[in-house]
Amino acid sequence: MTGGIREGERVAESQLAERLGVSRTPVREALQRLESDGLVRAQGRGVRLWMLSGDELAQLHVARAGLEGWAAFLAAQRVASGEVAPARLAELETLAAQTHELTTAGDLARAVESNRAFHETVAALANNPVISNTLERWWDQITVSTRKSLHNPERTQAVDAEHEVIIDALRQGDAPRARAAAEAHAFATRNALNKHQPETRRTS
Repeated sequence: MTGGIREGERVAESQLAERLGVSRTPVREALQRLESDGLVRAQGRGVRLWMLSGDELAQLHVARAGLEGWAAFLAAQRVASGEVAPARLAELETLAAQTHELTTAGDLARAVESNRAFHETVAALANNPVISNTLERWWDQITVSTRKSLHNPERTQAVDAEHEVIIDALRQGDAPRARAAAEAHAFATRNALNKHQPETRRTS
């Protein structure tokens, strides 16, 4: 997630075991889990980082739009029924503001983390572990595949405005509007990435 493994770099099982001070068995099990999550590909007794192609990343954002839209819908329903504490919505506002401030300041690595926390908090408000766990895996793939190409986004103001629409819909308990806002935001992100990553390659 932090970019410590370079694109195309092979990570050996034995090297990881030695570095972490553990046997190869837990390392092997961890690498198998990372492979099942689509983050690495096995190569001999080691792995290589797996980068999604531009088309795969676009498809992932389409799927993300649907699932995050549904999460926002459920979250808004819970707000309307009084199941969400005001402090949780205030947390969303803080994360949205933090994301905007970090992006504007050019601290893109931290902005990515703050933005992800915003979206995962929306998902958490839906109170559906299946949705949260699935989105967590998808966000791992998105983070790995886009971190190398971080750039000062042209959409800084638009992203902030889109986050505010999501928050407002949640505060109003307007489930259809929250769903539409979350979906539109994910599609806008996909379109922006398509402009900047037309030829993203996979590394096997």
